Amino acid sequence: MEQRRRYTSLDHNEEKIMKNTIYLVFAQVLLVVGCASGPQPVVEEKEVIKPKAETTTAVEADLRKFIAAHVASVAPLQKQMNLAFWDASLTGNKDAYKKNADLELAIRKLYSNRENFAYLKKIRAGGLVKDPLLARQLEILFLDFQENQIDPGLMEKMVRLSNEVQETFNTYRGVVNGHKVTDNRIYDILKSSSDSNKRREAWEAYKKRGALVAAKVVELAKLRNQAARSMGYENFYSMRLKLIEQDPVEIKKIFDDLAAQTDEPFKKLMQRVNAALAKRYGLKPEKLMPWHYEDPFFQEGPAIGKVDLDKFFKGVDQKALVTSYYQGIGLDPADILERSDLFSKPGKMPHAFCTDIDRQGDVRILANLNPTEMQTSTLLHETGHGVYSKYIDRKLPWLLRSESHEFTTEAIAMLFGRLTRNPGWLIAMLKVPADKIEPLANDIRFQQRLLMLVMARWTMVVVNFERELYANPDQDLNKLWWDLKKRYQLLTAPDRPQGAADWASKIHIAAWPVYYHNYMLGEMMASQLHYYLARDILKIAPDKMDYVGRSEIGKFLDEKIFAPGKSLRWNQLLIQATGETLNPKYFVEQFVN
Repeated sequence: MEQRRRYTSLDHNEEKIMKNTIYLVFAQVLLVVGCASGPQPVVEEKEVIKPKAETTTAVEADLRKFIAAHVASVAPLQKQMNLAFWDASLTGNKDAYKKNADLELAIRKLYSNRENFAYLKKIRAGGLVKDPLLARQLEILFLDFQENQIDPGLMEKMVRLSNEVQETFNTYRGVVNGHKVTDNRIYDILKSSSDSNKRREAWEAYKKRGALVAAKVVELAKLRNQAARSMGYENFYSMRLKLIEQDPVEIKKIFDDLAAQTDEPFKKLMQRVNAALAKRYGLKPEKLMPWHYEDPFFQEGPAIGKVDLDKFFKGVDQKALVTSYYQGIGLDPADILERSDLFSKPGKMPHAFCTDIDRQGDVRILANLNPTEMQTSTLLHETGHGVYSKYIDRKLPWLLRSESHEFTTEAIAMLFGRLTRNPGWLIAMLKVPADKIEPLANDIRFQQRLLMLVMARWTMVVVNFERELYANPDQDLNKLWWDLKKRYQLLTAPDRPQGAADWASKIHIAAWPVYYHNYMLGEMMASQLHYYLARDILKIAPDKMDYVGRSEIGKFLDEKIFAPGKSLRWNQLLIQATGETLNPKYFVEQFVN
């Protein structure tokens, strides 16, 4: 069961991440029936319609009636829920957040109906549904219902533990120089201080939260495994991937391939990074430690060869710029941006997201723009989500009127969000003289390459750690963590005190498990589309692609990616659109070679 809002792809300040993923917290908490206080929305869903005869015609007819009754119940609730969250995000109003939570609970109650799940399970196992669109709806419903069949008592334990962990993260303050400090202050020290001792103190202060929550996260992993096994899965990792239509073997292969193709290029890149950092801190490269890499996890590229592009965006009307750009490729976002709320105001959520309110065309963006390159990239990114939602074929059944997968809409958003670092796009759209951009082109490419490679290798740590965590929660997890960081990030493990749990200082592992890999899948798909559009649609070299004024781009995306909605599984969508399933070689070609 999905809730229709998509946030900017990644925010590396953990306090911001926790706000940006607020819906995921609701999705976990509200699985427990009765956990929201106050009167709940009245939910009525028709009784299961049992087939009169085991024939394709009879089964399909009954399933259509079931789906019609289900959609009549869930669609209005989902619209109300999305509107409540929109209001809450604009105002910070607690009543609006509570209304959103109550409606989320009401929807979850629909999907927890065990008789309806048994009906769907029987129909699915019978194999008599032959109509492709009906079969696809059956599969989506089955997975959404299955997600909500966990024993309420077990789920209550999971929710309690998760809430306790998140409360620790929310209230934790590291101690630096004898004073409690915010995470923002720790990030500031890691980005600006040249004192290695001060950097280590800040880094250690951040990591100490891991020891406070590690035992609870291990217990949570075991409870998640217990829930997964009760539903016939090997463990939680396997269950979670399969419920979002991803195969564990396929995901492992994709990331193993990406690792193999980036091992040597990343090693060479790290030689340049380490030389620059060693010079900055007055050390030999082999003496560099994890606290020298500018954030606690080395998930962002250090500020080496950074290019200041903000000067080109001063005075730019970002709304007009983005509208003009998308219209130029045949994807009109004007109605989306008119419905949107794009600038800061008191009480408003300080980040950005896109939401499809009703699957009927009411698509909106919330942003907090300022005239910088990053914020223009954010608006291009969110508008990418928006046009994807807008151009899904509205003739599709309601259950199929959403994106093929979370990472496919991220891919479109990332594809367009990258444009503010495309020299040709800057020249064409901002009318910046070529002689001011071209001298920066190599530095722009290096910075983009650094950011992407660092992100890719960091994601490999998380992906492999989570798989091994759920395979064996009782192993030495801190050793596993540092073995993976050495393997994929080429970092030297420092001496760790007894009881250190550096792995547990990453909140995603506790609060939003087995999701992080989707960010990287989105980046890979964006690169795959980039090369297909250049070589097969526009017949130009990929590095000459500026994306400006080519209606063929919009036509391809509309027909091959957007219009099918969720009627195709993500790998089928890619095969139909580009001739092959997700392939990391295009990301490697664009950012590694």
